[in-house]
Amino acid sequence: MRKYIVSMITTVDGYFEGPGKDVMAMPFDDGFSRYNAELLRDAAAVVHGGRWYDGGAYWTRVLDDESEPEIEREIARLNMGLERLVISDSLQAEPAWPWADRTRIVPVADGPEEVARLKQGDGGTIVSFGSATTWNALLAAGLVDELHVMIGPALLGDGTKLWTGARRPLRLLDVRQVEDSQLVRLRYDATGS
Repeated sequence: MRKYIVSMITTVDGYFEGPGKDVMAMPFDDGFSRYNAELLRDAAAVVHGGRWYDGGAYWTRVLDDESEPEIEREIARLNMGLERLVISDSLQAEPAWPWADRTRIVPVADGPEEVARLKQGDGGTIVSFGSATTWNALLAAGLVDELHVMIGPALLGDGTKLWTGARRPLRLLDVRQVEDSQLVRLRYDATGS
């Protein structure tokens, strides 16, 4: 059975987006990309919400651009073969998407069932980066196995909170400072056990 891991970056005060849904307000540094590459090396599938999903256009451009940092090009290479599940009531598939052949879009109501089906597969993990509205509901449904929260050195005071549901117990598995980074990664068991 596959493990489903959600990885998020937040500020110290718990926001994953700044005011006006500004994701660039986040305290990114090179450690963020290195950690995401680490997770992608073991991944078989990625779960997305519809808001940011572009069908692979961004990562295809990065892969083809030799001026991009090598870690970003590695992330692009790692992304190329992964199965995509997009949970959205509004996004429509585009045949011209670079990842059209490995992207399935399902309605929000079918998301939990589809993630449960993905978890039944063999080999690799399932990961989500961002898409908090999507994974919040999947965690509430008991489908997220681990929550990885990278906390960065910033206080925003406003924005979009990491979690919007009812109180949920988590069990700390480990803490680590991301190498050569100001990010601290907290890894939690999110199963509630």
